[in-house]
Formats: sequence, C-alpha cells, structure tokens
Amino acid sequence: MFSKQDIEKYFLAEKQLGLSFIIIGAIAIVLSIAFFFLLKTNFYKGAAIPLLVIGLIQLIASITIYKKSDEDRIHNVYAYDMNPGQLKNEELPRMKTVVKKFVIIKWVEIALIVTGFVLIFYYRAEAGKAFLFGLGVTLVIQTLVMFIADTSAEKRARLYTKGIESFVDKK
Repeated sequence: MFSKQDIEKYFLAEKQLGLSFIIIGAIAIVLSIAFFFLLKTNFYKGAAIPLLVIGLIQLIASITIYKKSDEDRIHNVYAYDMNPGQLKNEELPRMKTVVKKFVIIKWVEIALIVTGFVLIFYYRAEAGKAFLFGLGVTLVIQTLVMFIADTSAEKRARLYTKGIESFVDKK
C-alpha cells in the first residue's frame, strides 16, 4: 500500500543521489582541469574532455535535483492527505515523463559506452592516438557511473510511479 512514507523515501533517496553526484561531478571537473593543465600528455588531455563534459552535466543536473527534492517531497506529502487529485493530475504524469526520459537517457549512455570501448580497442596500441584512447577510457568510466546511477534511479522512479497509480486508482 502506497503511503506518505513512500513519498518521503523516494524524494530523500533522490536528494541523497543528487548530493552524491554533486560531489562526483565536482571531482570530475577538478580532475579534468588537473589532467589538461598539469599532466598535459595527449592521453590525459583526451581523458579530460569526458571528465569535464559529463562532470558538468552531473553537477548541474544534481544541483537541480538536490534543490527541488525537499519542495517536491513536502508538496506531494501534503497532496497525499489534502489533495489526492493533485497526485493523479500532476505527479503521476510528471513521473511517467521521468520514466520515459530514463529510457532515452540510458540508450544514449549505452551508445556512449560503446563509443568509448570502440575508441579504447581501436586506439589502444597506437602511440600517436593516445588522445583518443584517453578520451575512450574516461568516456566509458564516466558513462558507466551515470548508467549505474540512472538504472537505480529509474527503478526507484518506476516503483514510486506504480505506488502513485495504485493510490489514485483507489481514490
């Protein structure tokens, strides 16, 4: 049975993941700067690009999630008791959209992981292509981290969505 605690649990997990990826994104950005300006080899310059780009995505998206999660949690817990129609008319469609976006995001991540592996295997033995090899290595690592996190977040989102559906069906 779907409860207010389920809403609390979903948004607290979302906030915790957001905080984790604020830290991971910040570390990735710092590493990219260190790789590009301090280590300066072609491998590290190539490695710096996915660290910077994906790190920025991680940081920006996670700050947004972190800042919104408390407001969303309070808003939906209140709606549970005081305005269940709001869960049906606002939160349920929002969550269905979120779940659909996760599917798209995961396919993009799979494509990036495959691209990274192609770069790794194609350029691993070519000394003159160290930039592309480094790019491939960090592209795989960064994207795998995101894929794992998004898979977990998608699972939570699906469970939360099913909970809302069961709740609004009874109202």
